[in-house]
Amino acid sequence: MNNDIYITPLGSRYASSEMNKIWSNNSKYSTWRKLWVALAETEKELGINITDEQITEMKENINNIDYDVVQQREKECRHDVMAHVYEFGTKCPKAKPIIHLGATSCYVTDNTDVILIREAIQVIKKRLIMVINNLKNFADKYKGTTCLGYTHFQPAQLTTVGKRATLWMQDLLEDLEELEFVETRLKLLGCKGTTGTEESFMKLFKDEEKVKQIDKKIAEKMGFSKTFAVSRTNIYKKIRFYCIKYVSWNC
Repeated sequence: MNNDIYITPLGSRYASSEMNKIWSNNSKYSTWRKLWVALAETEKELGINITDEQITEMKENINNIDYDVVQQREKECRHDVMAHVYEFGTKCPKAKPIIHLGATSCYVTDNTDVILIREAIQVIKKRLIMVINNLKNFADKYKGTTCLGYTHFQPAQLTTVGKRATLWMQDLLEDLEELEFVETRLKLLGCKGTTGTEESFMKLFKDEEKVKQIDKKIAEKMGFSKTFAVSRTNIYKKIRFYCIKYVSWNC
């Protein structure tokens, strides 16, 4: 199995190698590990007994994934996240006791969705800007070339090829604006847990003020300025569908 690309009929037929790589297993599960590193760093900063040695060990093995071990463990425990926690622990024996400490599965699954969505949106934006720029040059080149206009799918008065190209540009500009709007609205889930109570962290820290800092610290480490105030599972499925829709543009 090729874990470097996203395997789906849509991806294999239409998507670029760049987009397939974003949604690949390697990208997904290495992001899980980056989130576990961010969690461990945050917990250490807030007073949990976690060493720099443990965090360094985790960082050194972010991309060192044995999928055979994961697959075998998942058959035993029937849980994908716990299978990866186990496999990561085999690579990081010193950090094993603190991997995923206090977190629930949604911490890695939902946060990874939004992180990869952001990466995919950036690819799409780059491609859109390139197309819009090419159309701008095309429109300027043929701004004086006369052609027949259309309205209601019927011939109308004369226009120019350049003018018609600006209409195509307008559609793409609206798409770009929509993507930029979605991108600016993206928020990280943080580390609230499936139902958002943060009960596990209250038991871990026994300090409400420290628990309140966890989300913000993790978000900053992952490059986000905002998190949801409350949470639920699968918060990004709708946005992910929106993003994948553009994969068919060969992004």
